[in-house]
Amino acid sequence: MGPLIPLQYIDGNWNNVIAVLVGIAFGFILESSGFSSSRKLAGVFYGYDFVVLKVFMTAAITAALGLYYFHYMGWVDMSFIFVNPTYLTSAIVGGVIMGLGFILGGYCPGTSYCGAAIGKIDAIVYSIAMTVGIFIFSEFYPLFEGIYNSSFMGSPTVYELIGIPVGWFMLLFIMVALVAFFIANVIQERVKKVEY
Repeated sequence: MGPLIPLQYIDGNWNNVIAVLVGIAFGFILESSGFSSSRKLAGVFYGYDFVVLKVFMTAAITAALGLYYFHYMGWVDMSFIFVNPTYLTSAIVGGVIMGLGFILGGYCPGTSYCGAAIGKIDAIVYSIAMTVGIFIFSEFYPLFEGIYNSSFMGSPTVYELIGIPVGWFMLLFIMVALVAFFIANVIQERVKKVEY
């Protein structure tokens, strides 16, 4: 039964080694999927490329179904799975800031480092600017602390917030993803026709 390190199936000293290996694998997958290209990433905002939406929705569904199936089979103890605490105000403000940065720069934090690792100048500039932003936030944290810690909601899951069983939520999530994929394909085809 997992998680393997908290239950001491794997020694805790391997934590950083596993993190580095997972990070390398994640970066390789991002690059292989074309996510080091700002044009591909920004395409979702302009309607000409929805690979980002499809890949991340597929990953979310696969991970969620995998976790709950493993839990059902007794292979994963869900009480050991960390759910980030929710601070609603800072989540909204941070989402708006990141969304604007994504639209303007064409990268999100992970993909900017992926692009920088293969020498893309725009990704390097974006990564440096992001690092400067993180430094500024850290230095002036006392000014932002009120916003950062406001609207604390604990660590809820979506299905708990809307009050439905997890199985029904998974089914709805998959249906929403399929509808999103269909709509994305319709938009992409119309944008391609306009371009030609």
